[in-house]
Amino acid sequence: MSVLRHVEALLFVADSPVRPEDLARAIECPVFEVEEALDKIGARLHHDSALELVRIAGGFQICTKAEYAMTLARFAKPQKQKLSRSLMEVLAIVAYQQPVTAAEIDAVRGVDSSYALRQLLDKRLLTEVGRKKAPGRPLLFGTTQQFLHAFRLDDLSQLPPVERALPQTVGEGSLPDQASFALE
Repeated sequence: MSVLRHVEALLFVADSPVRPEDLARAIECPVFEVEEALDKIGARLHHDSALELVRIAGGFQICTKAEYAMTLARFAKPQKQKLSRSLMEVLAIVAYQQPVTAAEIDAVRGVDSSYALRQLLDKRLLTEVGRKKAPGRPLLFGTTQQFLHAFRLDDLSQLPPVERALPQTVGEGSLPDQASFALE
């Protein structure tokens, strides 16, 4: 039995990233053998294929290389799914501050975010992850595997650093309070 060929076959039919543990369970072999097979498949595809092995959302998936995106788009004509600015704002807040409540999101944005939250839940980019231990026990929201997959991230540590949009006159370590900032 060639573990490499079994891993390759499973990755070919998988419609989402697959963890090495799940591959090992399906093949009935140790995880280290699957990891060795993944290394070999990744190396082979990297040098001699239009495909690549990508570590994404905590698993592995065979994808087409980015340089073929335009050709594939002309062929498949995929539906474009753009997120509005408000959806991206809410998604970014949740991604960087999760788990977070709807009230906390509203406080950051300064507007009601319930419509955006519903849309992102429907698109399976966000999910309810529990309830906050606070009065009223509000729902907590977090990102999903679909979010990682959509943004081609292996995990949340790969999110780019947040740049602070503060005025240039603010000195290091001294943030103005809300009132004085508004008056300047």
